[in-house]
Amino acid sequence: MNDERLTYEEARAELVATVERLEAGGATLEESLKLWERGEALADLCQAHLEGARERLQARTGGEAGED
Repeated sequence: MNDERLTYEEARAELVATVERLEAGGATLEESLKLWERGEALADLCQAHLEGARERLQARTGGEAGED
């Protein structure tokens, strides 16, 4: 599946699985680097989803969402 089509929940679940694989150890250096890079891409995608949701909420509430 193309990363842009992953929902927040799908990207987060894959990120969790990727972190678990890294933490389990046993991967080669090259495999670990690929897992790390994939994790970074998934984290960025999750952040983009969250920022998009925040913007939608602010647009509907007149900018009040997330303000302390």
